[in-house]
Amino acid sequence: MTSTHSAPRSSAVGPLLQYWRKTRSLSQLALAHEADVSPRHICFLETGRAKPSREMVVLLSNVLGVPLRERNAMLLAAGFAPLYAESPLDAPELRAVQTALHAILRQQEPFPAVVMNRHWDLVKVNEAARRFFGLLLGDRAAAQPANVVRLMFDPHGLRPCVDNWDLVAETLLQRVHREAVGGVPDATTDDLIAEVLAYPGVPKHLRRLNLAAPSVPVIPICFRKGDHVFNYFSAVTTLGTPQDVTLQELRIECFFPADSSTQARARALRDGTP
Repeated sequence: MTSTHSAPRSSAVGPLLQYWRKTRSLSQLALAHEADVSPRHICFLETGRAKPSREMVVLLSNVLGVPLRERNAMLLAAGFAPLYAESPLDAPELRAVQTALHAILRQQEPFPAVVMNRHWDLVKVNEAARRFFGLLLGDRAAAQPANVVRLMFDPHGLRPCVDNWDLVAETLLQRVHREAVGGVPDATTDDLIAEVLAYPGVPKHLRRLNLAAPSVPVIPICFRKGDHVFNYFSAVTTLGTPQDVTLQELRIECFFPADSSTQARARALRDGTP
C-alpha cells in the first residue's frame, strides 16, 4: 500500500503551512483567495520571510481544515501557545460527553459498540462487545492489544474468526485512510499500517490501496466461532463541533445485525445461552 506522507515535524510554521496547502490541493493564489489575504503574504509565510500572527495561523488552519492537534503544532511552530486542550476522556470538563458515550454504548445492547481514538485503540466498549470478543477470543481476549486494526490482522486475533477476511481487511485499510482526522493518516497510523501488513499470511495485494467502488451498498463482517455465525455491519459516529483534541479524534462504532439469526444469537449471548 502506498504510504500517505505525514505532516513534517518542523520547528518552523512555513513548511507546515505549505504541507497542508498542498494536501488540500490548493495553490498559493487559491488559499489567499479563500483566506482573503494577498498571495504575496502566503508566499512570504511559507518561505519564512514573514512571521504570522496568532490570528493568521488560526485563520489559515481553519481555511485548510487542519485537525486540532496539528493546529496546535502550527501555533507552537509560529511561537504561540497551543489553543486547543487535549483532555483525558475521564476529565471532569468532559463529563457531558462521557454521559453521551455511555448512553450510546448502553443503547446499542445487545449488539457490540466500541469507542476508538485516532489510532484505532479501543478506549471504551459496551458489555455486548466484551461478551462478543470473549466468545471469539476466549482467554486471549484480555491478552490482545486493544487496537482494532491489530486485532483484525493478527493471525492470533480476530482474523481466523472472520470468514470474509480478505474483503474486510481491504475495506478496513480504506477506512483507516478515509476516517483519518483531517483526511490524512499521521506517522503513527502509517507505522500501524506497515506493521499489520507485515503480519504472516497477509496478501501482498493489500499493500496497494484499491479505490474501486464496492458492488454492494454495505459490506458485512461475517464472524464465525464453531457453529456460531454473526453477520454484522457497522455505523461510525463522530462528535460534532469538537473544540478539544481528544474529542475530535474519537469515533464511535456501533454494530448492527445483518440478519435475524445474528440478532437472535446476540440476544442469546446476552442471556448466557449462545
